[in-house]
Formats: sequence, structure tokens, C-alpha cells
Amino acid sequence: MARDRDDLVPITSRDELVAELAAGCKPKEQFRIGTEHEKFGFHLIDKSPVPYEGASGIRALLENMQGVLHWEPILDEGRIIGMTDPTGGGAISLEPGGQFELSGAPLKSIHQTCREVHAHLAQVREVADHLGIGFLGLGVSPKWTRAETPVMPKSRYKIMTAYMPKVGSKGLDMMYRTCTVQVNLDFSSEADMVRKMRVGLALQPIATALFANSPFLEGKPNGFLSYRSEIWRDTDPDRSGMLPFAFEDGFGFERYVDYALDVPMYFVKRGDTYHDVAGQSFRDLMDGRLPGMPGEMAMRSDWVNHLSTIFPEVRLKRFLEMRGADGGPWRGICALPALFVGLLYDDTALDAASDLIADWNAEERQALRDEVPRTALKTPFRNTTVQEIAREVVAIATDGLKRRAAGHGGERDETRFIEPLAEIAETGITNAERLLDRYHNVWNGDIDRVFIEEAY
Repeated sequence: MARDRDDLVPITSRDELVAELAAGCKPKEQFRIGTEHEKFGFHLIDKSPVPYEGASGIRALLENMQGVLHWEPILDEGRIIGMTDPTGGGAISLEPGGQFELSGAPLKSIHQTCREVHAHLAQVREVADHLGIGFLGLGVSPKWTRAETPVMPKSRYKIMTAYMPKVGSKGLDMMYRTCTVQVNLDFSSEADMVRKMRVGLALQPIATALFANSPFLEGKPNGFLSYRSEIWRDTDPDRSGMLPFAFEDGFGFERYVDYALDVPMYFVKRGDTYHDVAGQSFRDLMDGRLPGMPGEMAMRSDWVNHLSTIFPEVRLKRFLEMRGADGGPWRGICALPALFVGLLYDDTALDAASDLIADWNAEERQALRDEVPRTALKTPFRNTTVQEIAREVVAIATDGLKRRAAGHGGERDETRFIEPLAEIAETGITNAERLLDRYHNVWNGDIDRVFIEEAY
């Protein structure tokens, strides 16, 4: 999230929370695509991580980029931690370990998304090259220990860092050592949201397999193809996972609100101050009985900020966020929106995807989620494999993109953006496996080579 909200309109009832989600419904012609991607910064000279301070640090990078883009800076205790496009476009923000994130603008087509990504990477390079900084597209940082990883000066991250070890063994790894690419998509009604949520959740492990790209940790293979996805399995069970209740009869905005209310809070933001209320209940805040802030009442921004601290495989806000993919190469950034736009924004494709997952039960969906981080496309499922499912899913999405017919220039549609996934699904070889092959057979175990070959 680029910026925590300050919207001091009081919230006094559960119905208002439901209405906040329902306000996301919009006509299909207003559907947009929002793509976010994170990347690891590193010093070109020695492949070391980039700290916040210093002549060639993250702060200098942000300040110089702000001068180039003329975007509005986001400050935390006087330090720049990101910036937003004042014309309503995207935003740049920092993840806890200095991962550099572009939160893209809501756009009409994947052609526009790819132009946005290309422009962003060119702007970053324009500034970063002078500072001796490069950027790496992987799901997990491949070399540095957690102790070697820098800590960004963001108030909310201080609260999360203290809380994470209380609820899981890998929460700090999630914060400081992972990168993702995600796409945010719209819905037209509660029923449309439910269908898209269910398809998204069931197929998120398939996306994880297709985008598996985190096979290294601290300089050597870690035993997984998507270690980023494995990290999420032991981060915080209260706020992550496959949401089995989303497949139950009666699921809708109200049921998600009840789930979100059961997730412990991290903080309450008032002005520029983050108040640590980690582990406490949003219900108590609504009732004015929050132990950490007695008498304080819930505001609309508290709810919006709270929703941003919930991390299931598909997250509901006023839109749906697909969260299962590792960070990866340039083509992968555009391939993720291509996959889910093709599946969810074409009615025929959505029908086909819904039919595909209709009889999968909660235990099978969870088994996929648990096994895919290690075996990706080779994961068995019933009498087939994830690779065969991925082939079918990519074919459904490709047909959806053809019917969507969002052309540009001489292209009739957006299908070229899904081609990298079609190749992976056909060969059954993920980017993680290609990296492992090079590590063993070309790089001779030299992990620094990944910073050269996988850099943007």
C-alpha cells in the first residue's frame, strides 16, 4: 500500500463496513487493471543490499526520482518513503527491506500496463544508474541474510516487525526478503465478486506454480521453487491463507467483513502518528473500548488501513487483489494481469474457470496451496498434475483475451502478454527451475550471477 489513509469520517456500524466494500461495484465498461510489482535493489559493484541512508541509498534514489517525476512525496517522520502521481496515476513505495514497489494506475488495457511498467523501469534506471544501483526481479532475495537486509524507516513496519514473531516463524522473512507481482481487478456486483473471488482463490496455487521464481536463499538453493509462497504458509494464520469460507453458501461482503473484524489490528493512525495496537480488536475500536486507545472511535480510514493489513491469497477491498505470484522478469510483470484479466474479465472464460474448479473441495485446494511451493507444475492433483491444469487455465485465459479484443496498434488483442505463461505451461519448466539449472551447470554455484542475468 502506497499511503495509509487519513479519512476521519466516523464508522459506527458493521453495515457501514459492508457498504465500504460494496461501493467497489461498478459497470463492466468501467473495469480497470491495476498492476503492482516489487523488486530488490542492490549495489552493482558488490551485489550488496541498498540501505536507506547514504549517498547511494534508497533515500537518495527516492529524492532524485521525485525531482525527475515531480510527484508528491510521501513522508514518515520527515523522511521520504514514497511518492504519488498527483494526476491520479500510480505510486512508488518501499517495502520493509527496501524492496521498491510500483503501484500502477488503474488502466484500461494490458498494453497500457506494459507501457507504464516500461516507463517506470526506464525512470528508475535513469536515476539508479548514477547511484550504482541495480534492481533484481525474484520472489525472494537470493543472497543476503535477514541481518544483512536493511530496515526502512516506516512507522507501520516497526509495529509489524515487533508483532510478526508472535504469530509465525517466517513473518520477518515475508516482510524483509520477498517480492511479488499482483493485479487488482474490479467486480460489477456482489455475485460477480463472489465468482471472481472463488476462481481467484482456487487458481492462485496454479498462478504460484506458473510464476515460481524463488529457489535461492542466502546464496544457495533452498529446496523450493517458490520459497516466497512457502514463507507465507507460516507468516500469520489469522490474516493469510485460502479463505475456505469464501466457498460456503451465503458468502458475500458481509461474511468478508466478519472475517476482517476477526483479524487482529496492527495500528491506528492519527495524523502522522502510528499507535501500536497490535493484536487488539477492530470491534473494540468501533465500541470505543480499544485497550491501546481508550475512548478512541473508529474512522473510515482505520477500516481501509486495516483491510490493507490482511494478506489472504486473494484480498477484497473495493476491488480484488490476486496475490499468489513471485516477483520475476519484465515479461512476467505483464503476464500476471494477462492471466487474470483473461480469466475474470470475459464472461465465457469466467464460466469455464468456474466450471473447472466447481467440484474442488477445501482439502484439495489447501493441498495444492501446501505442495505447489516445493514442486510447482509437477504437483499431483487427482489423476493429473498442476501442469495439465495450468495448460487449461492458460488456454481459457488466452481465449478470454481474444474475445476481449483490447487491441493496440497492429495488435487485435492482448494475447502476446500471456505467451510466456503458455510456454511455461507447455514445457512444465518454471523460471525457478531454469535458474537452478544455470546455478549448477553454468554459474558453478556463484549466486552473484543471478544479479546480472535477472536484473531489470
